[in-house]
Amino acid sequence: MSQLPADARVVVIGGGVAGCSVAYHLARLGWTDVLLVERHDLTEGTTWHSAGFVGQLRSTVTQTRMIMYSAGLYPELRELTGLDPGWHGVGGLRLATTPERLEELVRQAGAAETYGLDLEVLDARGALDRLPLLEVADVLGALWLPGDGWLDPARLGRALAEGARRLGVRIVTGVEVTGIDSGGGRVRAVRLRERPDARGADHGEHVVRTEIVVDAAGAAAGVVGRMAGAHIPVVPIRHQYVVTPPAGVPADTPTVRDPDNIVYFREEDGGILVGGYIRSPQVWDTDRPLAEPRTLFPPDMPKFRESWESAVRRVPSLKAVGPGDDPSAFRKVVHGPEAFTPDGEFLLGETAVRGLWVAAGFCVHGLAAAGGVGKVMAEWIVDGAPEYDVFGMDVRRFGGHARSARWARDRAIDSYSAYYDIVYPGEERTAARPLRRSPAWVRHAALGASFGEKAGWERVNWFPSSDEPRGEPSEGPRGWAGRVWSPAIAEECRATAEAAGLFDQTSFAKLEISGPDAAAALESVCGNTLDRPVGSVVYTQILGERGGVEADVTVTRLAEDRFRLVTGTAFGVHDAALLRARGLRVDDVTSAYACFCLWGPRAYDILAPLTGDDLTFGYMRAAEIGVGYVPVLAQRVTFVGEFGWELYCPSEYGLTLWDTLVEAGLPHGMRPAGYRALDSMRLEKGYRIWGLDVTPETTPLEAGLGFAVRPGRRGEMPRPRSTLRCLVVDDPREVCLGGEPVRLGGRPVSRVTSGGYGCRVGRSIAYAYLPVGVETGERVEIGVNGAWAGAQVVAEPLYDPEGVRVRAEPWR
Repeated sequence: MSQLPADARVVVIGGGVAGCSVAYHLARLGWTDVLLVERHDLTEGTTWHSAGFVGQLRSTVTQTRMIMYSAGLYPELRELTGLDPGWHGVGGLRLATTPERLEELVRQAGAAETYGLDLEVLDARGALDRLPLLEVADVLGALWLPGDGWLDPARLGRALAEGARRLGVRIVTGVEVTGIDSGGGRVRAVRLRERPDARGADHGEHVVRTEIVVDAAGAAAGVVGRMAGAHIPVVPIRHQYVVTPPAGVPADTPTVRDPDNIVYFREEDGGILVGGYIRSPQVWDTDRPLAEPRTLFPPDMPKFRESWESAVRRVPSLKAVGPGDDPSAFRKVVHGPEAFTPDGEFLLGETAVRGLWVAAGFCVHGLAAAGGVGKVMAEWIVDGAPEYDVFGMDVRRFGGHARSARWARDRAIDSYSAYYDIVYPGEERTAARPLRRSPAWVRHAALGASFGEKAGWERVNWFPSSDEPRGEPSEGPRGWAGRVWSPAIAEECRATAEAAGLFDQTSFAKLEISGPDAAAALESVCGNTLDRPVGSVVYTQILGERGGVEADVTVTRLAEDRFRLVTGTAFGVHDAALLRARGLRVDDVTSAYACFCLWGPRAYDILAPLTGDDLTFGYMRAAEIGVGYVPVLAQRVTFVGEFGWELYCPSEYGLTLWDTLVEAGLPHGMRPAGYRALDSMRLEKGYRIWGLDVTPETTPLEAGLGFAVRPGRRGEMPRPRSTLRCLVVDDPREVCLGGEPVRLGGRPVSRVTSGGYGCRVGRSIAYAYLPVGVETGERVEIGVNGAWAGAQVVAEPLYDPEGVRVRAEPWR
């Protein structure tokens, strides 16, 4: 055991490309006291059997940037290490054979313009010119990405490992992790056992003291996490591909993805590697995943039939191989485990156990992003935050509901089966639902509500109007924005503006911060002043070391030593971890309280008869009142730009409170309303959404939130080079959904952060970061629905710019 140290600054578990990349990038940042352990030999877990595709264009800007970084790193590794990482920069084609897929490709091409990604939109003839062996009679279009290619997974792993070794990282193979010791809520040590030597001698257990462990164990990441008491929702799923015998296929053949036919392929050793995503995936049920090296399952050719038949149609020369039902017809059949997650996104970041980090759950395309994974993980560990906004991959996006193995399994199966499907914004998946429900859910369901899901919560998108047909609505926004839409959204907005709307926001995460130093400690991490009188409600941001917005929240002072922080439905675990990491005492009380929001000009008339308490407290104030029989904390806060309150009560009173408000409100024209109306109205008021309009990569000054930052903190921030601006599209039926490219003076400058239709103002609204100095009234173009739509930069907010409705005093 002399090769194992007694201490290490970081222990990385897993010798695949992810673990090797994390170790390499940690060493590049100067952390060389790193121990990487692997129970087999390097890359013999899930890395070795990867198909190796590197496709740069992804659905999010962060994943695309990570893979673009990786694609740039891989060719450099040969020069850095002297080892060939097996990079084949042959370019890639992505085909469309349906109008819907072609529309998706056009949207992706528009987004890629804002990423600086080199690509070209081709017709069928152009695709054939790039790859003459294709059958293109049904091809409507294709994307050509010259920076795509493929890698040899084992060579890449060895190159990254060699780079890490040269920088001082210690790599030990043949060592199994038998336990992770923790105390006081954080990692303390890793227990290891070396495999017996050639004489069968057992060297016993060895303990390495460390306070940072990176779980990069692939399909076994969940098992490793449980050793420390952390839950990591990784689900091993069987994935299959084949390689045909050599047939003279050129080595420079581009990679091809044909998602409409759930198949992908590339050249390998003169033959063709063919893989695909089946509709009925199979989970690998085992208590000891990857216990043996190079784990493979027997070929399952019936499962592979659809993908093979699709490949034969696309590449007619494959007919010579046969019908695909005989494994011996192929040079090899690779049927191995891949680590999937409940939403098909990576699992990165620090777990609930301090010091235990995870880099796993790569859902087949981890090889492409391995370089970027190492980069962001190393920056996160060393600097406290990565360069990119990685919340969509942050393991903390999952709450306690993800501890259910059955929930994770059902969601992962659904994610895999739909991997190549077109993902329409606003489209809802149904797997593992319903799960988390408001006390008023039974009333919403009885009204025929259209539900969406977020962080396991069932949330109303809209309630049907009395005269709405149950089929598809006949009119609405053009293109994708009109696919998941209802005229009821406008009716709910109109009712809120003219009378009142009742919104169920029980799902919003609620955190209580307490202790004698709570005020000073909380204010130290936030931009705004929080040390205000009891009953004050403050809008603020939690700021990172570089001034970026780590969270966007409201904070209510409940007592001298107690505050309640309200944040987005999916952000509670993330925000609580941020605060705990800075030494605050935090209790997640989300499930303890229901929250119903009563907003609109008749809100006072509805609520006043239900209480004997004073309702005349001002805007951004809170007070304890009784509503009917129910004890309530009422807060004069709004997310729709209308007068009213957020009404919080203990969950057991929730159904009674909802019924009380509905009974009192209906005679006044009040209408229950959902989240689509909420989003429409918040756009009209310019209220930001964290993760879209504001992120860790943007400061409050850039986001137009300088008013929510105290002067001293504001003076510490860099001067903005761009600011978030409101755009109104000329054609109100051309509605943005986020990610659309924005051109100024004919050149790409930005992309839409969020957009939608403002029902009260009758305009299509979008937000985008534009260079400082762009004047109100200037013209821009936005890529919407495959064409360029004109838009104008306007002053915000569009609705009630003076805030008269929000600050109204209807009792006067």
